[in-house]
Amino acid sequence: MKLSPKALGLTAAVVTVLIWSSFIVVARASAAHSLLPLDIAFLRIIGAGCVLLPWGWWLMRAQRPSHGDTHHTSSSLFGLSPLPLRVTALAGIFGSVLYAMLAYSGFFFAPAAHASVLMPGSLPLWTSLLAFVVLHDQLTRARVMGLACIVLGDMLVGGASLLKAFDGGEVWKGDLLFMSAAFCWACYTVLVRRHALEPVRATIAITAFACVSFVPLYGVAAYAGWAPTHLGTAPIEEMLFQAIYQGVGSVVISGITFNVMIRHFGPVRSTMITALVPGLSALGAVVFLNEPMSLNLLGGLALVTCGILFGVRLPKT
Repeated sequence: MKLSPKALGLTAAVVTVLIWSSFIVVARASAAHSLLPLDIAFLRIIGAGCVLLPWGWWLMRAQRPSHGDTHHTSSSLFGLSPLPLRVTALAGIFGSVLYAMLAYSGFFFAPAAHASVLMPGSLPLWTSLLAFVVLHDQLTRARVMGLACIVLGDMLVGGASLLKAFDGGEVWKGDLLFMSAAFCWACYTVLVRRHALEPVRATIAITAFACVSFVPLYGVAAYAGWAPTHLGTAPIEEMLFQAIYQGVGSVVISGITFNVMIRHFGPVRSTMITALVPGLSALGAVVFLNEPMSLNLLGGLALVTCGILFGVRLPKT
């Protein structure tokens, strides 16, 4: 049975929200185990590459010109990426390498409850501003009110941890990393819209870029002892879990569903549909990680959620 465009968009939104919510809880839990942040980013890319690189090779093989044909396909990176090199590099830097490095590093400083507010909360803010500047999208009154609530919520959570920095606390570092990761994903989101990228091709392209850039560089640095790593001592079960969950789940499945959602709802509304992510991930942090829920976190969570809901209000016609 073929889904209607509306049903397809809603299904993609639900899958994306569920994976993103669990991603925050799992990533924070991973910080308490053997692997370091860049180890997890490395395994994430390896896991995604095992699925997407063969897919991309098959996709480009089907589009290769026949012998004697002078037309060129828009591929790059030795035929692994189905997109031109410039688009592949930009999308890969923001949507894969930098996002993974910043996000996983943040979980080693700040609790999942902070990530549940600051990453999905900052994402609509950055995306709205970038879409306004790059795509010339309009900022409606409702959206401005929503963004104001999001800013207040982020300040309530991030500001509290920043004040504790004077006492030697390091949570603010994680908060800053979370917001930076959200900015990188917002850049990728707007790139998808600006270049009208097809979901599968975009996800294959960013993974191909990460596989030919970050993976060899980090692999050599880790092997030579230039970068700290626990890949040689971590249990094989943990590494396999990270490769499958972070790679196949967070990259392949949610990457495709997120791009489908962008094509159906647009970049700003897509990110604002993730209003359920802060609440679900914060609840998961309390239930599964036994994290406390302070008043400033509750306030920030409420403001961010309200801000996202304001942003998805349809204008009256």
